[in-house]
Order: sequence, then C-alpha cells, then structure tokens
Amino acid sequence: MLVGEMALEIRLLAKRGKGLRAIAREIGVSRNTVRRYLRDDDADRYRPRPRRSGKLAAFDDYIAKRLAEAAPNRLAGTVLLRELRERGYTGGYTILKDHLIRQRPLVVAAPMVRFETAPGEQMQVDWAVIRRGADRLSVFVATLGWSRAAYIEFVGDERLETLLSCHEHAFLAFGGVPREVLYDNMRTVVQERDRYGHGQHRFHAGFLDFARHCGFRPRLCRPYRAQSKGKVERFIRYMRGNFWLPLASRMAAEGLVVDAAAANLAAGRWLREVANARRHATTGEVPADRLELERPLLGPIPPPYGGQARVAMAAASSPLLRPLVGLQHPLALYDTLFPTALSMDALP
Repeated sequence: MLVGEMALEIRLLAKRGKGLRAIAREIGVSRNTVRRYLRDDDADRYRPRPRRSGKLAAFDDYIAKRLAEAAPNRLAGTVLLRELRERGYTGGYTILKDHLIRQRPLVVAAPMVRFETAPGEQMQVDWAVIRRGADRLSVFVATLGWSRAAYIEFVGDERLETLLSCHEHAFLAFGGVPREVLYDNMRTVVQERDRYGHGQHRFHAGFLDFARHCGFRPRLCRPYRAQSKGKVERFIRYMRGNFWLPLASRMAAEGLVVDAAAANLAAGRWLREVANARRHATTGEVPADRLELERPLLGPIPPPYGGQARVAMAAASSPLLRPLVGLQHPLALYDTLFPTALSMDALP
C-alpha cells in the first residue's frame, strides 16, 4: 500500500470509530504509525532529500551512456565497476549496485538444487547462439563440474568437425580429459535417445569414435531438464552479461561488428583475468586455483584426432581449394578490446 493510500485508510477507519489497536491490526502497521498519521496531516507527504554528491556522481553520465548502449539488455554491475575503475573511480561496489537498483527492478532467481561431482569426473558442454543468419556466430562453452573452470570459443557453425576441434582446445586449456562429458540433445552427439533401451542411446558414430579416442564417456541430461547441466547453463548467462554484452555494445558504439576472431581475442583475456580468476559464488573459491587441484585427476591429453569422423568429413568436403581470407580489423578494434593498453606514443 502506498503511503498516501495508507494515511487515507487510517483516517477513514478513525472516523468510523475504530481505535488505534484495531486500525493498526487491520492496516498491518504499528500503533505509533497510526497515531502519527492521525496527529499530523502532512505526515503522508513525500519530502525529497537533497541529493548528496559522492564518488559516483562524477560518473553518472558515463553509467547512463553504457546502460543505454546495452539496452534492452542489462549490463552487469561488475562490468561497470571494472570500466569505472579504469576511469578513476575509487568508490566501492555497493554504491554502484544501489545506484543500478534504483534504475531497474531487482530480479530474484528461483532457488535451484545443485548437484556436485568429484574432481576430474565431469565436464558440461553446450552451444550458445549469439547471432543467426549469414553472419552466424555461436560460442562453444565447457565448464568443469568440480573446479568450475570454464573455456569458451566463438565459431561460425556448429558442425561435428567444429565441435570436435572445440573439445580438443578445451582439453588443452584444462590440461586433461574428464571421465565423462554431459550434453543435451545435440544432433552431432546423439541421433536417437533410448534407442536400445532406457538410458541406452544411439550416439553419432563419428562423435562416439572421437570420445573413445579421447577417453571420456558421453552422457545426456534428461529431456527438458536443462537444470541437470546447470553449471554450464549458468556460465552461459554469466558470459552473456559479463563478457559478450559489454564487448558487443562497446564495439557497436565504435561502428564495429564482433566476428569470431575478435571475440576469441577478447575471450582469452577475459577467461584468464576475470571468469576463471573471480571468486565463484557457489564454491567460494577461485576456479583457476581449484583447477590446479583438479588437473592431476583428469585423464591425459590424447594425440590429435584423425579418426573416422574427420576422414568421413574430409571425403565429403569439396575438392576445390577455398581461397584464404585474411583476418584484418581496424585499429579501433584493439583500442576497444584493450582500453588500458599502452599507446604507441608511450612505447620506448
């Protein structure tokens, strides 16, 4: 109930002869509150407090600009804090968080049951589509279940060959192979669920050959239950808000479009300095530190895969050589990706 409506209701009940205790019980406030509204006719009027200048006041315009660039998506407070630090902000995160709450409603996530796995046991994998159409952009996301260490790679398609390469790169980044990898219903992983009985699926032959080569067991999460691979799902949401949205909005302001090469250039640094270096909200520890403990329990990194999946794909590919297109980007791209880098004038 709004303050003005509550004051009006209190006064109406008083005119009907109800006492302080009865009014307080019906409205759901204290007797002192009822007494104050009955004594003071101006008690329900809003008196705005004068705005006090603080450490954040000098950055109000920049915050408004960044929120507008990211709209209709939300820019994470931790991202803004990092950007403000680069521009001289010396205040804390709480001040910034309170400022953002006043500008947007707070969304409370529903509680979720978490399933933990032993070190070296599981990696969760999923695709996230960033952009569709001719200029398609997807991101491969892998998260180790115990350490929460993550690896991401931006690509232009989700074909089997691309999926296998991303796996190999993830194993190299983590320093080993887990005992099992959890997926949803990727067409390049499974062709028919429960084909040979409950829990006995018909996997893609080429992918299964790759899994045997690497020494991991593919596993599928339950249909329509993305929560069973919640670690990678939550990391995708974190990646979109903490990495992709800030990068894309900043580059859009410069008139640039993010391609896979530019995204991977920035992603490597972000994984190293932010995602795997932060204190994880669930474990309370740094993923990179936990990875050091988990790595000895991972399986050995296999030699590069050249089995039946890649042989079949090579045979099906066009015999015509495709021209190599050089990856060239304007210099403004690197200023956008690395704003704190030294300028050319500062070099010796």
